[in-house]
Amino acid sequence: MAERRLTLAQVPDGPRPLPARYLTPLDVAELLAVPIETVYQWRRKRTGPRGFRVGRHLRYDPADVRTWVESLMEGAVA
Repeated sequence: MAERRLTLAQVPDGPRPLPARYLTPLDVAELLAVPIETVYQWRRKRTGPRGFRVGRHLRYDPADVRTWVESLMEGAVA
């Protein structure tokens, strides 16, 4: 699997504004129509969207999920 690198145009100038709501693993599973265990496997294998912990709770930034899906779509076209 090819490593994806950000070009200078893709790097945000400053901090992104906070989304109205961060996604839970269940939200991501429902959004992508995959089993919840698949989301956890992606996390363990470090192949899925970038997530972070808030205490013991796992959350995903919707923008990171979108970026990850777009990278998959670009890889499928190539």
